[in-house]
Amino acid sequence: MALFCAFFTFSEYASTYPGLIEFRDAPPFNRVRAVSLFITLFALSIAATGAEAPQTLALIVNATGLVVAHAIDFPYSPINLLGTLLQDDISPAELTRLRTMGGLSFLIGLVTLSIFAVLMRVHGWPNRKAKFNVWVNLPTFDPTVGGDVVVRLTRDSRINIILGFVLPFLMPILASLGIRQLGLSVSTSPQTLVWVVTLWSFLPVSLFMRGMAMARVAAMVTARRRYLTRQMDMQGGLQPV
Repeated sequence: MALFCAFFTFSEYASTYPGLIEFRDAPPFNRVRAVSLFITLFALSIAATGAEAPQTLALIVNATGLVVAHAIDFPYSPINLLGTLLQDDISPAELTRLRTMGGLSFLIGLVTLSIFAVLMRVHGWPNRKAKFNVWVNLPTFDPTVGGDVVVRLTRDSRINIILGFVLPFLMPILASLGIRQLGLSVSTSPQTLVWVVTLWSFLPVSLFMRGMAMARVAAMVTARRRYLTRQMDMQGGLQPV
């Protein structure tokens, strides 16, 4: 799977035509997501094995995740649902570890969104000095279909943000059903636990980032239209009557 993903990513970025990866020529959108995924997997792997081999780094990681989990563990919160829906197959100690891992992934997701928001605000993502090719960066978005581009971009942006907010509440249900149907157990498979919690946080963060990015593109198109309108008005005012 890793080799396949590496080959797919290389072929996408080596191609001059649009593929499946969005915002390919608008760094660091995909870099932020890739680094966030790596850090989440690394931190959750440390948390999953921290009880067996307690070290300083493992203690710090587990303590951080536990503090965050307690801070956001209120009724019907994502952390609460994550622990409640999966607690039938795990012991109280493993439930605590699950909530600790959930707190870690939640914290990393918030930091990722904050970093991307800062990059958009401070550095003017995407690069204002370079042209933004909608066809390459949004290969699945057809600007010639479905009415005004700005309206569609704004609508898609809101839909992605709403899905990013709702998904942490729905994914524990889907994860529990999938684990039971496949006959898996998070108590006997740390890899399953790590990947479930990682996807639980990474997919909503990706949707949030995509919604923020599409809202930014809509604002860029609106600003460009206003600029062209002013230019046309100025040129029209200089023409003789």
